[in-house]
Amino acid sequence: MAAAPAYEEDLPAAPSWLNKGDNAWQLTAATLVGLQSMPGLVILYASMPAPPNNVLLMLTGGGLLWMGWSGFNGGAPYAANVDASIAVLNTNICAATSLLVWTSLDVIFFSKPSVIGAVQGMITGLVCITPGAGLVQSWAAIVMGILSGSIPWMTMMILHKKSSFLQKVVDDALGVFHTHAVAGLLGGLLTGLLAEPELCRLILPVSNSRGAFYGGSGGVQFLKQLVAACFITAWNLVSTTLILLAIQFFIPLRMPDDQLEIGDDAIHGEEAYALWGDGEKYDPTRHDSSRVDKTSPSPYVNGARGLTIDL
Repeated sequence: MAAAPAYEEDLPAAPSWLNKGDNAWQLTAATLVGLQSMPGLVILYASMPAPPNNVLLMLTGGGLLWMGWSGFNGGAPYAANVDASIAVLNTNICAATSLLVWTSLDVIFFSKPSVIGAVQGMITGLVCITPGAGLVQSWAAIVMGILSGSIPWMTMMILHKKSSFLQKVVDDALGVFHTHAVAGLLGGLLTGLLAEPELCRLILPVSNSRGAFYGGSGGVQFLKQLVAACFITAWNLVSTTLILLAIQFFIPLRMPDDQLEIGDDAIHGEEAYALWGDGEKYDPTRHDSSRVDKTSPSPYVNGARGLTIDL
């Protein structure tokens, strides 16, 4: 029985050479977030340290992201076929490999593993495999995982930290440029190298598609990937910059530093995380509470510090 087709011959594309058959939307999706963020990060913002607020929530979100990404890549063929199952398998292989490589580099260079680093490595693996999840063999997914766990790690942990310009000018608290732009471009180029001819035949309407590693017309496909990456980069930098500059005429894109240091309370009059017991004092006039009758010292001297509220 013939495999269910993934794409049709007459799907529209703009430009025509950057069509779905050449995994253009996967490449765009993998790099879009990182590249769209750069004009805002570099041109209109300044750097401010922003450590993670809640590592447990980060792990929860990371797990949901990994699970959802399997559907994202597995659904790319638009059919329940062999290629879809390969895409899901490669997605998990690359993400796991990248996570292990990133964590190993943290241990080698910083003498301890990092949970935050592990999640960053997971994300770079997911992003990197996206352009070619259904087009590469599993061994190639491992290679992509090794590279996606090491090259973005180097740009984020070494190059970024050594550059005084990036430290002072770029406000990239989430490492979006490294985890999406660098990893996405890396995945797109590696797809142009490692795309397997038989898997390409199963999913792509462009005949004789293959990566440069397999000879033949593979070099042309690698050039397509390279040109596509340049096109996506230029398009996003120009369009996003114009959008941000237009928005700036109506509302400020960045709060003043003194308000950023205070946080949500400065702009909204409320706190995202109201944690009592760190020496704070409850001020009913400040929060306009009419239900507070009085405050009394807490009898639990060994517990949280601060005041209890009698309602």
